[in-house]
Amino acid sequence: MTPALRVDEIHSFYGKSHILHGVSLEVREGEIVTLLGRNGAGKSTTLKSIVGLITPQRGRVELGGLDVTGRPAYKIANAGLSLVPEDRGIFHLLSVEENLRIAQRKGARWGLADIYRIFPRLKERSRNGGGQLSGGEQQMLSIARALLGGPKVLMLDEPVEGLAPIIVEEIVDQIRKIRDAGVPILLVEQNLAVCGQLADRHYILELGRIAHEASAQDFRTDTSIIDRYLGVKAA
Repeated sequence: MTPALRVDEIHSFYGKSHILHGVSLEVREGEIVTLLGRNGAGKSTTLKSIVGLITPQRGRVELGGLDVTGRPAYKIANAGLSLVPEDRGIFHLLSVEENLRIAQRKGARWGLADIYRIFPRLKERSRNGGGQLSGGEQQMLSIARALLGGPKVLMLDEPVEGLAPIIVEEIVDQIRKIRDAGVPILLVEQNLAVCGQLADRHYILELGRIAHEASAQDFRTDTSIIDRYLGVKAA
């Protein structure tokens, strides 16, 4: 079966600096896959290269078998690949509902009713300005806006960073619901407990290369993986 997302040997640069050295990974239908690594390993660069914010110098990116390598970011988004960035990118002066409505895409399978069912907090705050929301609520709004574009694959960059544990639990549950609704997810996240709860498979990036791939079971039971590649002790 053709994977929802396939990245094959991409090389990306910032100026003359060679950041990604042949990164390959795939996300299959029905999966949550994490991309892990120490700070500076190239995780965000990988996401930006996949979604067209950086053009890989070599390699290939396929979305459901369609080659999207080198296309402008807006065309890759139109093809069905959505990135929720670390900075969230919501409009602070617009209300929650205005933020959502301007993200709606004609013919997309997700509507406001679907969003409010998965994110009840957003329904409660629908008239509040984006800048009046808590950090967790802003993160929910950013994910919700991406869904309204009708993604075939959703990529999340550090969705629970700096959030209170009770909000983390809520967002973890929401990510599961999105996957269960048929949207495969590529997740970059530093919170290893969250990664362990959510992911079917894990890729570990080291100095711009995939250094290890692990199943969910191996990641949970083999603490040497975390010690060796991520430099922290397993909880």
